[in-house]
Amino acid sequence: MTRVPGQQAPQPAAMAGARTAAQEGADHDLRALFGESSAIFAYLAGPAHKLETANAAFFTAIGGERTETGLPLGQLMPELAEQGFIALLDRVYRTGETHTARDARVLLGEGMSAREGFFSFTYEPRMDAGGNVMGVRVVGVETTQVKQAQRLTAEHRVLLEQIARQAPLRDVLEGMARAIEALAPEEVLVSVLLADADGRHLRHGAAPSLPEFYNRAIDGIATGDGVGSCGTAAHRRQPVIVTDIGTDPFWDDFRPLADQAGLAACWSTPILARNGALLGTFAMYHRTPRTPQEADLALARVFAETAALGIERHHAETARTAAEQREKAARDDLAFLLEASSTLTSDLDATQVLTRLAATCVPKLAPLCTVDLIENGRVRRIAATAPTQDQRDLLTSHIPVYDAADDAVARVLASGTTEVARRTPTGPGPWHDLRVTGYLCVPLMDRDQAFGAVTLLSTSDHVFDGHTVAMAEELARRAASAARNARQYTHRAALARDLQAGLLLPDLPDVPGAEVATYYNPSGEGLDIGGDFYDVFPLKDGRWAFLLGDVCGRGAIAATTTALVRHTARAVASRLPGPAEVVQAVNEALTDRPDSHGTGFVTLVYGQLTPTPTGLDIELVRAGHNAPLHRQARHTVHSLDAKGLLLGVTPHTHVTPHRLHLRPHESLVLYTDGISEARRRDGEMLGDQRLAETVAALPGQPRPQQIIDGIITILHAFTDGGETDDDQAILVLTATPPRPAT
Repeated sequence: MTRVPGQQAPQPAAMAGARTAAQEGADHDLRALFGESSAIFAYLAGPAHKLETANAAFFTAIGGERTETGLPLGQLMPELAEQGFIALLDRVYRTGETHTARDARVLLGEGMSAREGFFSFTYEPRMDAGGNVMGVRVVGVETTQVKQAQRLTAEHRVLLEQIARQAPLRDVLEGMARAIEALAPEEVLVSVLLADADGRHLRHGAAPSLPEFYNRAIDGIATGDGVGSCGTAAHRRQPVIVTDIGTDPFWDDFRPLADQAGLAACWSTPILARNGALLGTFAMYHRTPRTPQEADLALARVFAETAALGIERHHAETARTAAEQREKAARDDLAFLLEASSTLTSDLDATQVLTRLAATCVPKLAPLCTVDLIENGRVRRIAATAPTQDQRDLLTSHIPVYDAADDAVARVLASGTTEVARRTPTGPGPWHDLRVTGYLCVPLMDRDQAFGAVTLLSTSDHVFDGHTVAMAEELARRAASAARNARQYTHRAALARDLQAGLLLPDLPDVPGAEVATYYNPSGEGLDIGGDFYDVFPLKDGRWAFLLGDVCGRGAIAATTTALVRHTARAVASRLPGPAEVVQAVNEALTDRPDSHGTGFVTLVYGQLTPTPTGLDIELVRAGHNAPLHRQARHTVHSLDAKGLLLGVTPHTHVTPHRLHLRPHESLVLYTDGISEARRRDGEMLGDQRLAETVAALPGQPRPQQIIDGIITILHAFTDGGETDDDQAILVLTATPPRPAT
């Protein structure tokens, strides 16, 4: 026996007997307490640490086969000496000091059968009545499962963090497989297979420890009953446990492969999404036949759910990326179409529109492009676009035959439907020289009739997919619409010019004693007929009538009103005594017209002139119009303030005639408000006063056209060459000197 240093001397015999009894009672209690518990309890005696007694948990912890007592612990478990545990027992026995360890790592067993365990234990000295150490009491609990659970939790947390950081799915799955393989007490090989989108096949996901040939062989296996462990689990949507691959019928078709890979058991768990959809399978392979424990099944469930999170997150990210790519592609397509539309509609010439169509298609849609139109029963190539001039020349030199059955353009023109092929076009053409490998021919439609075709040609490895076909058809539709609008604009502009010419004087008449000049500038693009008008025509008895006016509005209604005013004035002027009566007649015609012919008002200056030996006698009336300007020979200008209401509003005109005499070289200037109300960029108007000053400042004795030129010059300078938003008209009458007698 060993006396503990510093311990008190032995007690009397009576007390010694009492201590012995108490000690034995405590030992009995400990035996009773730990005998049926999962805690480890053992009594060791003497310096050799002989095992006196131990509970079942002790023998289970050391392997379950070594159950002998009376043997030194070092002999029963020789592996403990190498790990320093026997030395710890020696120290406790020698010093009498308790030793405690928490989560100590212990290798139990030797060789291939050794296992790793973790224990929290206490070595306590056992005392006799004299205070001497007689042995060591070992009390502890195995924490292997707790330790493994902690490691499992740590690995699980790492995987979840990877998923949250959107790490690549392959990295997540491989990390998970390696973690499980490291945590498992026996050798296990983990495999994750991923389901195809249709759920009918399984693809390789991760299997870091399985042979590469095995992974390649099972990549793409079908899901179905009896297709190995994984195919069956995926089909049934429930775990499939195959404890012996050598005898299980599920492995009949894969047994040679499994034998080659050294696999004897496979437990497969389906990986399911939250909505029950199949995501893949999680499999645990073993080298020997083996039946899973509940802990194994729980481990499989935990990591199958973790894999589901990673796979669903991957699918969501893939879907988001795909959606972003589709959105970007849609934005790019829309930007291309918007830019193309802007290009196609920037010109009002139909041929130029279609020429720009060919330039827009290359190289965005194809390397080569041509545009052909039907004209007088024949096909005319109006555009060809290619990277080089030689290629353009080859395309330009080839003209399809309109009625040729073997020509793609002819077929598309006849059918009005798109034709696409991954081969050279049929019929003759420079296809070999251009190295054409495919074509896409799209009709240009005007309502239900093809009037042309745009042909895209592939070269090298370029191919036409559905997206390109759709883009080409949309571009052709927009180009056809733009070309149709351009043709309509050309026709409307020509019609408007013809109608406007019919409402104005085709040629100025030769007025005795006077020189006449006119100016007319319609606003806008010339598609509508302007509302400004003028006229000069002869009356009986040597007099002449002149007028200048402005109809409210534009277009066809304005044209009918202009015609009504001019024709009424011409019809009644010779039959009525003076300008006031003529204007009254015009007003009655306006107020009596049907509503369908327009209800807008008219401003008008109407006058009559009589040549005299000293100039021109003029009588005029002003009906709501700008006051005419009288330029006298001494460079003074004043406005003729003749009062009068505009026409077409009330039955009576209430105009006041104004008379004046134009001496030779004096002029009468009539103009519409499109001149005086012209604005520059800051909104300021030219105004009547500035216009009068311009006319007055003209040098010498200007002729009528020089007066108009001076007005237009100051007008353009004032507006900085900007477009006008109102029609402009000027009529200038200048008295001429009397002609010398012949």
